[in-house]
Amino acid sequence: MVRTIEWRADRVRMIDQRLLPAAEVVRVYHDYRQISRAIKEMVIRGAPAIGVAAAMGAALGIRGYHGRRALARFAAVSAALKATRPTAVNLSWALARMERVLSENVGLDAERLFRRMRAEALSICREDIAANRALGRHGASLLGDRVTVMTHCNAGALATAGYGTALGVVRAAREAGKTVRVIVGETRPFLQGSRLTAWEMRKERIAVTIIADGAAGYVLKRGGVDCVIVGADRIAANGDVANKIGTYSLALLARHHGVPFYVAAPFSSVDFSCPGGERIPIEERPAAELTRLGARPSAPHGAAVYNPAFDVTPAELVTAVITERGVAYPPFARSLAALAEALPPLPPTQHS
Repeated sequence: MVRTIEWRADRVRMIDQRLLPAAEVVRVYHDYRQISRAIKEMVIRGAPAIGVAAAMGAALGIRGYHGRRALARFAAVSAALKATRPTAVNLSWALARMERVLSENVGLDAERLFRRMRAEALSICREDIAANRALGRHGASLLGDRVTVMTHCNAGALATAGYGTALGVVRAAREAGKTVRVIVGETRPFLQGSRLTAWEMRKERIAVTIIADGAAGYVLKRGGVDCVIVGADRIAANGDVANKIGTYSLALLARHHGVPFYVAAPFSSVDFSCPGGERIPIEERPAAELTRLGARPSAPHGAAVYNPAFDVTPAELVTAVITERGVAYPPFARSLAALAEALPPLPPTQHS
């Protein structure tokens, strides 16, 4: 299994996703500022993976501090990490967990406090992989024995601590003995589909076909696609879903052609403080992502650019939301709330 992010010898190691599939390079970080830059510059991306990275960055950030100085330090570290990519709710969710552990243990000496914070970050990482495997099994139960899945962007192991969400469903289906084929749009402008999803699928010998983003409607019209499965960076309380730009268009096309549209995400992606999609902050990326191909210009100088990284798919276009706690169906305000009530409390702080 691809390990997107790992903690080794009090250093954080990440696959540099900007270089895939041409090169598999692991970067090593020892400071929260470096991790903030890695998130912002998309060395690491995908909402669950960003949450894990933020938790590890927070642990590194408070090392050597205790008492009130640790609280002040954490406030600065947390603000820097939260400012990197605002749409993914897993980032703030993970930092809230880290803050809780800090508050409970702030009276400890600096080294013991660091160990507690490190243990919580590692718990978040392990729990993400376990959640992905569980939601994968729930999702696989919705698929037939021979299935073609269309997806968008990358919601695989590279977008998580490991295994994946949308691609976790694909992996779980294959592990259950089903025959799965994946169709993925290239996902412009950063090409997470053609670079990352296709790389993962090829690495695991799962059949994958890359299409241009604009070909999705034609492919759906021709038939043969059994369902669309995507990930999510944030799910509002009413079931509206923020995901990579182009997801909304794909959901509309799926609805028009009668193809189920599933969203697969860990429950940490559900933001009950956000009543609907209109309240989800949408990150805008640099213009150069649209106007340059590497070092070469691909658009005329001076042309206006609008480059939102995400869009919001309204709940009425979503067939079901697949989580580690089960599958939620419309009306999502009711079904997601029911799954929330079934969640156990946060695990106790692990000591090391």
